[in-house]
Parts: sequence; C-alpha cells; structure tokens
Amino acid sequence: MAIPLQDLDWSLIRAFLAVAQTGSHSAAARSLGVSQPTLGRQIRTLERAVGGTLFDRHAKGFALTAFGQALIPAAQEMAAAVGRFGLVASGHDGALAGSVRITASAFVSCYLLPPILTALHGAHPEITIELAPSDRTENLLFHEADIAIRMYHPEQLDMITRHLGDLPLGLYAHESYVARHGKPDVFDDILAHTVLGYDRDDRILRGFRNAGLDVDRSFFALLCDDQITYWQLVLAGFGIGIGQHAVAERSPGIVPILPEARLPALPVWLTCHEALRHTPRVARVWDGLSKGLARVVS
Repeated sequence: MAIPLQDLDWSLIRAFLAVAQTGSHSAAARSLGVSQPTLGRQIRTLERAVGGTLFDRHAKGFALTAFGQALIPAAQEMAAAVGRFGLVASGHDGALAGSVRITASAFVSCYLLPPILTALHGAHPEITIELAPSDRTENLLFHEADIAIRMYHPEQLDMITRHLGDLPLGLYAHESYVARHGKPDVFDDILAHTVLGYDRDDRILRGFRNAGLDVDRSFFALLCDDQITYWQLVLAGFGIGIGQHAVAERSPGIVPILPEARLPALPVWLTCHEALRHTPRVARVWDGLSKGLARVVS
C-alpha cells in the first residue's frame, strides 16, 4: 500500500539523500547508523510512495535515475529545513547538562584534542562530548555537529567563526632515521634523502616545486593521504615528513629537519551556528576549545 506523501517518514528522505551522496547502500547505512537491510527497505518504501525508481544499480554502486535526480533539490530543501528546526530548538535549551557534538579532522582529533577534552570534562563533567573525527566537511546548517574545528575560513552563512591562530608546520624525522642517514644541511640536500609525500593530495609536491626542486611523484619513497598513518610512518623512522610543530615537539625521538625552512602554516578556526553559540553548554565547550587550542597555535 502506498504511503500518502504528506505522511512520509523523514527517515525515508534521509536514506534517499545518503544513497545519492555516497552511491552505496552500505556507505549510506554506515553514515546514518542503520543496517543495510533497513536502508534498502527505506529506499523501496520511498519508491512505492513516490511511484517511481530512484536509483539504477551499476557495477560500482547506485546512480540516480532522472526521476531521482529531479527529486534531489526538494529533498535537500527538506534536509535544510529539518536542520534549521533542530538548530532553533537546540538554541532555546538553557540547560548546562547535555551533549555537545564536535567535529574535527582525524589528525586533530587524535593528536591535539585528547588533553583539551580531558580538561574540559574535568571542569564540566555534566557535559557529554560527542567527538566526530572526520576529514569531510560536516554541515553545521544540517546540525551534523554543534562546533567544528576547521583548517580553513568557513564561509557558510549564519555561522559564528573565530580564528584562533595558525599551526606551524615543519620537516621532521625520527632520530633512528637520522642515525642511519644523517640530516640534510641545506634544502637541496633533501633530494638525497627518503621523503614521505601525499598521494592524491598534491600540496607537498607543489610545496617542493615552489621551493625550486623539480620533483614528481616518483621522488617520494611512500605516498599516503591519511594524516595519522603518515605521521606514524615518520615516527617509525621511515623518512622525512611534514608535521605539525605542536605534535612533533611532544613526539619522543622526533627531530626537526631544516628548521629554517619556512612552510605555510595551517589556520585554525572554530565555527558554530549563531543559534547555538550562546547556549550554556555550547558556550562552555567553545571556551574550552578556544583556550586549549590557543596553547598550540601561533
């Protein structure tokens, strides 16, 4: 039996948008925290309700049909409206106790936030922290997080942002690598060393070229875009890599390489929707993050 469109469950629209975004039932199910069979049933229920096929199945996943594509703008407007509804409701919550969801990159979540969040919990045990390490951009307008730590200037509307400073970057290696291969004396000497690069991210490659070294991907002994894995390889003594100064100085056995080399710094921004910024528990977490991160930025 078809469901009257005015009685559609919002979870069906969420499922539709998640599959459209990921192109996969399994990935969409993970993002929504439901089982894959449940998500499949939601899509079939929605297709019966709207009277058409939303996705075509291909070898690599699911692609929107023309009918499904036509429904995307309206579904996105619904998602935005639900997000605004949640933000307004949350903004009127005057209780200090409750949860605050923070999103930050996996690297920042792993290496910078643990002591900051530990101190925050000690000061405010009544606040439950939900930490969402992610290298994708969570949409604060859709209330996917309450506070975001960004390494770029956020440009979404209705956001309050604060530039906390910049994270200095440098070249580093483990002392075990230096014991085996020594350290370069000048920048050109790095051509004779084992250097770690990024894979699909070309920032390190461009940085070396901008510094006057005509290198390509084959110059790097290993390429990896995952920041945590990359840093663990540096810690293992694999070779010379780029790291955040605040993390490197707390990493046993790590030594700076060519400290006079000037690398671009990473800007650190705190971001929150204006409807939430001054609710008591969000304000406490915002202040705790500001103070904690201020100790590691320049």
